Amino acid sequence: MIEIGPAFIARSRYHLIADFLPKIEGCLDLLSDEQIWWRPNPESNSIGNLLLHLSGNARQWIVSGLGDATDGRDRDAEFAQRDLIPRDKLLAMLKRTMHEVDATLADLDPNRLLEMNTIQGFEVSALEAILHVVEHFSMHTGQIILLTKQLTAQDLHFHDL
Repeated sequence: MIEIGPAFIARSRYHLIADFLPKIEGCLDLLSDEQIWWRPNPESNSIGNLLLHLSGNARQWIVSGLGDATDGRDRDAEFAQRDLIPRDKLLAMLKRTMHEVDATLADLDPNRLLEMNTIQGFEVSALEAILHVVEHFSMHTGQIILLTKQLTAQDLHFHDL
């Protein structure tokens, strides 16, 4: 456990900060504020809503759930937002949240990975909470990439060999 725990935390931090976040930033660089808030239909989310949601989820599950921050999340508001929030403000918010997530994970004692926590009404281990955020971030990063490709008709060159 001593060797696996730190490796798991380190790889989770890598994926969130050095893999997914730069891909989202690359997408946002190609989009106008209007495109960020475009939605194909009323039942779908805009990229703007997804950014609010990613920030809320990561903060709730890691910064509050595993750290000592107060959980003030309003999940419904993340999806209800329709007024345009500028790209720069959205990106700054997400980066600030991910900096807090990274700091919380950097300070997390690997011996706490099997410790149980109540997060969003669920009883989960710290390991499960981290895995949830990494998986959740990955899924929505993929959606943002797909929407960006649809809106720009560009190859984003994320995996050029």
